[in-house]
Amino acid sequence: MPNRKDRVMNILVLNAGSSSQKSCLYSLEEPLPTASRPLWSAHLDWTVARSGGILTVESNGIKQKIEVQEHDTALTVLLNTLVRGETKVLESLEEIDLVGHRVVHGGAKYSQATLITKEVKKAIAYFIPLAPNHNSAHLEGINAIEEILPEVPQVAVFDTAFHTTLPEAAKVYPLPYDYYEKGIQRYGFHGISHEYCANRAAQILQKPLESLKIVTCHLGNGCSLAAIKDGLCIDTTMGFSPLEGLMMGTRCGSIDPQIPIYLMQEYGLDAQEVSHILNKESGLKGVSGISGDVRAILEAIAQGNERASLAFDIYLHRLKSFIGAMIATLNGLDVLVFTAGVGENSAIVREQTCTGLSYLGLKLNLDKNNTNPTDLNIAAVDSTVKVLVIHTQEDWAIAQQAYAMKNYDRLISS
Repeated sequence: MPNRKDRVMNILVLNAGSSSQKSCLYSLEEPLPTASRPLWSAHLDWTVARSGGILTVESNGIKQKIEVQEHDTALTVLLNTLVRGETKVLESLEEIDLVGHRVVHGGAKYSQATLITKEVKKAIAYFIPLAPNHNSAHLEGINAIEEILPEVPQVAVFDTAFHTTLPEAAKVYPLPYDYYEKGIQRYGFHGISHEYCANRAAQILQKPLESLKIVTCHLGNGCSLAAIKDGLCIDTTMGFSPLEGLMMGTRCGSIDPQIPIYLMQEYGLDAQEVSHILNKESGLKGVSGISGDVRAILEAIAQGNERASLAFDIYLHRLKSFIGAMIATLNGLDVLVFTAGVGENSAIVREQTCTGLSYLGLKLNLDKNNTNPTDLNIAAVDSTVKVLVIHTQEDWAIAQQAYAMKNYDRLISS
């Protein structure tokens, strides 16, 4: 086998969720660019069709949709589009050198991209109860690749890894200390996105990352913040699970911990029912009674819906409150970053949030804010804080981390 260090490496990225599978193929060689578009991308969505799923593939300037009926064969169908038909970019699947997986929960042990072994798979399985919608799907993808491409090394890039630098004051819950020793602690999530955006912010501003105090706002259906100082995450809003912190699309975020107990005692709900309410029926959806999608909420507000207006007010109130907490942890703020579906696309969320932070000397350039900015500073010239809208590229970040991992030589010889 030729030395893979001396040629382009084809890295397949798999980002599996409970109802979707996102995939990209990158061809990388030194020096790595700061950003890159994949040669091929695919999105398998099981929510848009009554039976089966819809696979959308893009490559060679072509966008193709394919109906997929069976979960068990879906990955095979997806991979076949790499080597067949109009979307073909490889002669054979054997040209794939490495597969990188996004893994939501890796606990406290894994702080960097890690070669997937039996031990790593056991760790991913162990944390399924804390990320049931994701870790089980990650394992399915890993096992499927083992069957289809048994000779290809696989790498796990953990969403929790970036947050392993949390100091104990931010990490340990005020419970009996024994529980911390048993693994009950704040882990944090969306770490791949937070880390990418922090690095991208430093690149855009042409300043060393270590010189900046940054708050990154990952606002999608799931939402979290991270406080980044000296290039390290020192605080974040999600905790033991992705349920803590900000109000989200369907998740409640932080609430009085007595409430779940009360629901069980007074309404006779069991743990599974309470979990469903807090994760699937709360947040914007729960308060508005309409949807967990900010776009639908804003449309309802325009039509005079008072509950939608209340839901949005709560969303903004909590967002500004938690940003304030992150700023206090940092003892100041140089850069505020908005990213993910809402952060990148909702001008009104950015405007309302920044208006609430005007006491910092933060000022928006409203024209820039309203023109679909991407990887751009939208702060006014005289603002004391830079405000960036950054298109998060988790898949690209996974490919970079997989390529640059420390046990790279071990991968080559495996």
